[in-house]
Amino acid sequence: MKSIEVVAAVMEFDGNILCVQRGDGKYDYVSRKWEFPGGKVEIGESLEEAIRREIREELEANLVECFDYITVQHQYPDFFLTMHCFLCPVPDKHVVLTEHIAHMWLPRRELDSLDWAAADLPIVDKLMSHDD
Repeated sequence: MKSIEVVAAVMEFDGNILCVQRGDGKYDYVSRKWEFPGGKVEIGESLEEAIRREIREELEANLVECFDYITVQHQYPDFFLTMHCFLCPVPDKHVVLTEHIAHMWLPRRELDSLDWAAADLPIVDKLMSHDD
């Protein structure tokens, strides 16, 4: 079975977390689900380089700081995913969606109100259990 290594950013501004919604895709179990922005790590790229590149590509935003937060391993029906998640405080809420169909900035306590991709649920749980 195929293994995929990805990075994700928990972008936080003024106590709210950026959530982005996927469009329709190849796999129905992740289509239209909410997730944290990010993507695949390219060959020869560090995890931090990957998250900075992905956020520039997906949101036209630059990350100032990134801190290791959690690594999630999840078995989907068609592939095995390893997702390295970073906590990234940002100076403003401005993003330009280039790959997602919607976005929201939510307080941690409301994150579970969205229909998340399964691999993102451990991140949601950790964020909600550490509500500052």
